Amino acid sequence: MLNTEARQQLQKVLPLDLIATKSWLEAQGFSLHFLDNAVRNHTLLPLVAGVYVRQEMRLSWKGIVTSLQIMSDLAIHLGGLSALELEGLGHYLSIGNMPRIHLYSDAPLPRWLNRIDIPAQFEWHGTRRLWPNTVMQDSKYLRQDNWLASCPPLHYSCPEKAVLELLADVPKKISFEHADQLMQGMSNLSPRKLDALLKACDSIKVKRLFLWLAEKHQHAWFKHLAPDQYELGTGKRLIAKGGRLEPTWQITVPKAM
Repeated sequence: MLNTEARQQLQKVLPLDLIATKSWLEAQGFSLHFLDNAVRNHTLLPLVAGVYVRQEMRLSWKGIVTSLQIMSDLAIHLGGLSALELEGLGHYLSIGNMPRIHLYSDAPLPRWLNRIDIPAQFEWHGTRRLWPNTVMQDSKYLRQDNWLASCPPLHYSCPEKAVLELLADVPKKISFEHADQLMQGMSNLSPRKLDALLKACDSIKVKRLFLWLAEKHQHAWFKHLAPDQYELGTGKRLIAKGGRLEPTWQITVPKAM
């Protein structure tokens, strides 16, 4: 690849607002010699060891997540609370605090991710005990954020998938009260998507907790679900320590709820 051609190709594969690892750029056909020269003449700016950007001033968490999705062989989605916030369904946003970006994938995120100096913190959620690979790879459970015309879209979980992802973190990282508030605003979920996701979900705790909250709020879509078709396991599940046993779904929940 000629130097001029390589520079033109670099502009094509690495828009100004995205990042790339050296190994990924090599896989796109760029030689180590070209990449080293690009760093020396400031065509590429190193963010952390082995990770580059063409123009650091335009770096954003959306650009970083989009870059991860492009470079990864495995599905990586913005999910849970972050996905609900993109849909305008989030509550209790922490004003003035550094935003936490919730990413869901089977394998851990690269170590360099939280070494990049931007006002955001990335948090990994493993999906191995939550979703089979078929769900992670199915585009009908994803939405697109066309955050910048010059860049590919960012993929994030649809609300039906995101709320189930979020419930996996109750009560350690998400309080019962927060989950209850979120469910209150979920009046427009798709019962067809919920049904398919509840059948596919591998977490008994998440399914029981979701059904309890759904029944509690009595949204119109709840009557279209078929709990007897979801694998809910047997026995009681301790979720809220010192709570009361909810008789229908056999989970412990806070006494005040």
